[in-house]
Amino acid sequence: MGHKAIGVDIGGTGIKGAAVDVAKGTLISDRIKIPTPKGGEPDDIVEVVKEIVERLGRTKEDDPIGICFPAVVRKGRTLSAANVSKSWIGLEAERLFEKGLGRDIHFVNDADAAGYAETIYGAAENAKGLVIMTTLGTGIGSALIYDGVLVPNAELGHLELEGVDYETRAAYSAKERENLSWEEWAARLQVYYSALERLFHPDLIIVGGGVSKEYANFLPLLKLDTEVTVATLRNNAGILGAAALAAGR
Repeated sequence: MGHKAIGVDIGGTGIKGAAVDVAKGTLISDRIKIPTPKGGEPDDIVEVVKEIVERLGRTKEDDPIGICFPAVVRKGRTLSAANVSKSWIGLEAERLFEKGLGRDIHFVNDADAAGYAETIYGAAENAKGLVIMTTLGTGIGSALIYDGVLVPNAELGHLELEGVDYETRAAYSAKERENLSWEEWAARLQVYYSALERLFHPDLIIVGGGVSKEYANFLPLLKLDTEVTVATLRNNAGILGAAALAAGR
């Protein structure tokens, strides 16, 4: 395993990438960010990723490339699509990127990449047992890591609780949409995280997403048996995790 890899994080509004020192978990280039093409069509996104890799400049042909994407990824195929074109559903996406870039890549779900990064570089570095990472945003992303091994494609935001897909009630977007107070939103988070405890008995829960910067307004309101910590890698988590997985870190 070399010390350098490229990480690219594809989102519904922006695509960002950087070169990463995977031994240290640090960016060793400027982070390049380009808006996601309107409509989020596959060929358009591939072109943006290609531009980012080319603009990084110092990459070698044998530098591993990891790409994370907002979808369930199974054997290189995207089985869902969040905030991008529905054309991705059922697409051989990994093969499409490899053809566009002219080289092999490692392709992974975005929440999985972020969660993996937090367990090797961030809030849960060297944590043992079962770690559940959750990202509170438009929906609820999740990642399961057991003793440092990623268990991919855990869609825990879609747990059905109180008769609904519970991310529709507990995601940060629900707080904004319904103008909930921190206390009202925390009550919904309590239902969600209590269900995670009941079903998985995790050793640690990591809370991420943009709203995690304001954790003091809601995390102290939760009453959980599990240790809870806040994600630390912020907007670089997907880049770092994708690069680390590509390099076999």
